[in-house]
Amino acid sequence: MAENRASVYGEGVPCWVDAQLPDVEAGKRFYGELFGWTFDAESGPLGSSVWARKDESPVAALAHKTDGRMPTVWTVYFATPDAEALCRRIVAAGGHVLLAPLPIGRLGTAALVSDPEGAVFGLWQAEAGHEGFGARHEPGTFGWAQLYIRDTDSANAFYGRLFHDALFGTGPEPDFGRALVSDVFPAEMPPHFLVHFQVADIEAATDTVRRLGGRVQAPPFETSYGTVAVVTDNQGASFALMQR
Repeated sequence: MAENRASVYGEGVPCWVDAQLPDVEAGKRFYGELFGWTFDAESGPLGSSVWARKDESPVAALAHKTDGRMPTVWTVYFATPDAEALCRRIVAAGGHVLLAPLPIGRLGTAALVSDPEGAVFGLWQAEAGHEGFGARHEPGTFGWAQLYIRDTDSANAFYGRLFHDALFGTGPEPDFGRALVSDVFPAEMPPHFLVHFQVADIEAATDTVRRLGGRVQAPPFETSYGTVAVVTDNQGASFALMQR
């Protein structure tokens, strides 16, 4: 469908996700069965990642953690036409650049940043090789990114300054929202983004997570954007399932 084409992603729209895992092969087995993903036979441009596909469309990447001290985590990337300029705006707004813009082969340029509360997210400046999701808002693909924070006013000011209205659901299929950490997680949980994947049957999907060795952190609950369950895979990476 035309609205799913990566080329229409404006600045501030989630356009890609990846997981940093201790064991990529185990991740392929887990997510392949859970979401029906297939995986490219060859590694990505950095040699330690692999693209996941849903019905031949790229939907995510699984990457091997090169440093065991790094968290096992899903990261959401926001589109930008100029990663260097956006990093400067992030610093001016009180955020931090954790990994300066880095060319990824001929695919594009990536950066890793955080907001003033410490929530980490990525930036993606696309080139012809990889503009982002080939499919989204369908079962087995990205559906939403929820920012869990402690100060909604501060978050609104920071992200509004960076991305204007792009992150706060102005389109027909919004991609991003924010909530207080204490709404779902213990109050001591650090602010963070939670990647949501859409499923057709959330009860069946949570059962599959358990069967594959994962854990259900929060059983299905209702939100303004669908029914959501927070889960962890069998290596410790947290994400959410969402049924619209």
